[in-house]
Amino acid sequence: MKITTWNVNGIRAALKKGLTNWVEATQPDVICFQEIKARVNQVDEKQREFPGYSTIWYSAARSGYSGVAMYYHTPPLEIQCGLGIERFDVEGRVIRVRYPGFYLFNVYFPNGQRGPDRVQYKLDFYEALLKQCDALHSEGEAIIIAGDFNTAHNEIDLANPQDNQDTSGFLPEERVWIDIYLRSGFVDIYRELYPHKVEYTWWPYYYGARRRSFGWRIDYFLISKQLAANVEDVVIHSEVTGSDHCPVTLLIGV
Repeated sequence: MKITTWNVNGIRAALKKGLTNWVEATQPDVICFQEIKARVNQVDEKQREFPGYSTIWYSAARSGYSGVAMYYHTPPLEIQCGLGIERFDVEGRVIRVRYPGFYLFNVYFPNGQRGPDRVQYKLDFYEALLKQCDALHSEGEAIIIAGDFNTAHNEIDLANPQDNQDTSGFLPEERVWIDIYLRSGFVDIYRELYPHKVEYTWWPYYYGARRRSFGWRIDYFLISKQLAANVEDVVIHSEVTGSDHCPVTLLIGV
């Protein structure tokens, strides 16, 4: 199974930059988009419907903000939008589906760079999502979390760690939540496969950061440990433009 995650930083903009062509060329089985910044009725039907895919859109209440969407070939057994917590769900951050053998979460984690209140909101979100994952793990379920975590876990995951010690996205209180997830039955499967490889998934738009490989790895697949042996590869498509993030693909036998 091929699962791709991609923060498109506005799906309407990404569609104008060749998104449809990339999807048709690569044909993931499931695509998890984050930061779609649109409601389904704001995008022309012919543009938003990729041949052979069905879709789920979960948009924020605020227009032009946040939101996630999922495209799939094979219909999931269950679909749930949101965490069931109003303060998070108004921002359209989670779609959860179930396939035989695993649950798949498409998640757009909050960005904390607007100040301390948003950092705390982000930490609360990490905690709320993990509670739901813990409950599923306790029932023997396997989980794949795909998405933009908005946090670089370790120094290897960003180009300039020393200059970002006080920057949201690399704060100790944010990074520790990745550790907590890893202690709670998850594996950062890219880092498991490539412990020393330096690749990034997001680059600032300024100063030619992408061309200079001056980025951050903040788009992950965290998977339940019992699924790790089934993983064939994780590919960071750093050559793919159309957003300030690039797509990341998990190849897994399930």
